[in-house]
Amino acid sequence: WPVSAALSDRVYNRIGFRRTAVIGMSGALLVLLCFPLLPYPGAAWQPALLMLLLGATLGLFQLPLIVGVQSTVGWTERGTTTASVLFCRQVGQSLGAALFGAVANGVLASRLADAPVSGLPGDLDAVSHALENPSELSAAATDYLRRAVDTAVDHVFTGAAAAAALALLVLVLLAPRRFPVLKEHESAPPAPQD
Repeated sequence: WPVSAALSDRVYNRIGFRRTAVIGMSGALLVLLCFPLLPYPGAAWQPALLMLLLGATLGLFQLPLIVGVQSTVGWTERGTTTASVLFCRQVGQSLGAALFGAVANGVLASRLADAPVSGLPGDLDAVSHALENPSELSAAATDYLRRAVDTAVDHVFTGAAAAAALALLVLVLLAPRRFPVLKEHESAPPAPQD
């Protein structure tokens, strides 16, 4: 993510802020749709590669929008503008984490309640402990629990893909085709007076 964000200026200086953000969010949507397609059980490099790609696409999405918004206001308003964008991002991340955490917990709780095997943890807090100590469970219970966690994670990534599709739609419909960039001499802070 940081490497992609650092290099994104080469992209948005050529094709613009909006197009760079659209490319980044489109890529993120495709990567998020790939997560539920991972095989179970799979090799550890597969989700690691997808997470690397997801970070790269999100770096292309977020920084151009911040710089694009900053370029539309004068120097005296840039701090407020940047803070507003970052505040909205933080609120969105907090709500998203809570929502997707609830989805994961709901799916996992449902799988535990309807389990065809016995000996599974009775509550969600015990799931992590049970997976860290699989010798305390039977082989069938361990496999069922791992598959239940896999299903919960699949639901989270499917929901994240839906959120990415919504973000892409909002970006395409609401973001200006070209961000109006103020010239430096128009937006520079006033010179100090003696």
